[in-house]
Amino acid sequence: MSDTRPQLFDNHGRPIQYLRLAVTDRCNLRCFYCMPEEGIAYLPKKQLLTYEEMLRISSVLAELGVRKVRITGGEPFVRHDLTAFLRELSGINGISEIAITTNGVLTGAYLADLKAIGVRTVNLSLDTLDRERFRAITRRDEFLKVQKCLYDLLDAGFEVKINTVVMEGRNTEDILPLARLTQQYPVSVRFIEEMPFNGEGSHYPVLNWTYPRILQELKEAFPGLQKVVDPANSTAYHYQVPGFAGHLGIIAAFTRTFCGTCNRIRLTAQGVLKTCLYDDGVLNVRDLLRSGISDQALRQEFVHAFRHRPKDGFEAERNRHSLITESMTTIGG
Repeated sequence: MSDTRPQLFDNHGRPIQYLRLAVTDRCNLRCFYCMPEEGIAYLPKKQLLTYEEMLRISSVLAELGVRKVRITGGEPFVRHDLTAFLRELSGINGISEIAITTNGVLTGAYLADLKAIGVRTVNLSLDTLDRERFRAITRRDEFLKVQKCLYDLLDAGFEVKINTVVMEGRNTEDILPLARLTQQYPVSVRFIEEMPFNGEGSHYPVLNWTYPRILQELKEAFPGLQKVVDPANSTAYHYQVPGFAGHLGIIAAFTRTFCGTCNRIRLTAQGVLKTCLYDDGVLNVRDLLRSGISDQALRQEFVHAFRHRPKDGFEAERNRHSLITESMTTIGG
């Protein structure tokens, strides 16, 4: 895989290196912070990107400097033939890393395939280690499958990151049990501020469980907690308890303090480009493809979008044409 292709920067000097690609808007869980209880109105298949369209887009973006692709959803593994698509994606010149974010319900059956394809990092969405709270949060009784998936991933040697959305009155008592996983296991547990992308808007008049509050909770339980160096362009602030096998992280997704180094873009399952999680879409790539656009013209459309990127999530939200009411499952996280 080549690293000699040119690197594109946005209008704020940030490189565009990382694509979050949603392969479906469907999910087999109904997490209350992600979508309404009744679910969402899933789009007809013809309105979603085909795998062929995703491969073409990924190839064009690789020519512009994208090196990492994270597969998201919905839940990626509810889409048929996902591993066949991943094999083709891994062959695109310039793509050096493929990662997956999953809820773990179906993932366990595909671990050998993922290893063979070259996937090394899996982010597991897990908000509690308590079966009843899991059922209450996800509206499904699938905790035991997810728990088994976690340990199978670790046993198979994957780099595992647990993503936990911190929700007042729902799972704050799970912060410390999840953090203690890092004592024995080489896992990164990342606590995420809740965002309003649930199909309903914000659940709270004021968000109390922000980065400082989560950090305070961890420091009180682990007085020796130390800040460690954050990887380049990281959205998480990383910490470690001395002697523990894993790491802790906090993602300030609502207060948006990491925007200055953001190198990622998002493509929804419907083919809408988002240059910021908080914008409402800046380019309908699906329609451009189906109108017969050439790769060269498509590259120019991407370049134009990247050079008009908002400085941060607050500017992106101000520029929206409507209030935030979409579900996280429709925008790929």
